[in-house]
Amino acid sequence: MKYPNKKTLVKQETNYANLGMTLESDLEYTNNYYLVNDIAVIHKKPTPVQIVNVSYPSRNKAKITEAYYKTPSTTDFNGIYKGKYIDFDAKETNNKTAYPLSNIHEHQVTHLRNVEKHGGIAFLIVHFKKHNKYFFLPFSILAKYWDKKSTERKSIPYTEFLQSAYEINIKYNPRLDYLKIIDEYYLSLVSK
Repeated sequence: MKYPNKKTLVKQETNYANLGMTLESDLEYTNNYYLVNDIAVIHKKPTPVQIVNVSYPSRNKAKITEAYYKTPSTTDFNGIYKGKYIDFDAKETNNKTAYPLSNIHEHQVTHLRNVEKHGGIAFLIVHFKKHNKYFFLPFSILAKYWDKKSTERKSIPYTEFLQSAYEINIKYNPRLDYLKIIDEYYLSLVSK
């Protein structure tokens, strides 16, 4: 596009490689707050990588030049809070009307299902970027849509998030206080 001052505006391509990095950064900040304040121990899981080739231009400047994922990673975060195991994945979408199930992998659902089956707390934290809203989505809701994806919907409607998920309000500290939701809706059920 050319403007009157003869400068050209170059359209930037969208890079989807780091789509979830802002959410993950916010969650790492939150988890660090929980750790420093002795509230919970929750960490980002490292992705298992097989290093194939390393370049050694000098002794203190080793550089990995080739590596491959060993196995598919399960979920992004896990840890412990008030004696309960927690396991979840962070997801972001630019979609306004639904969260596509294609953004979730079968092995992740299997993993979260096993966590819940064995008494852990399994969920997704989903950020709808167009609405700038964050949601805590219990695994039970994800499972309901996942189990029907071959015959019915291929996504979870945004209205389902508004009705059944729990909105997480962003704030300064902790940034995304998802443990508040676990306290109010999960651990309160156990104590009854």
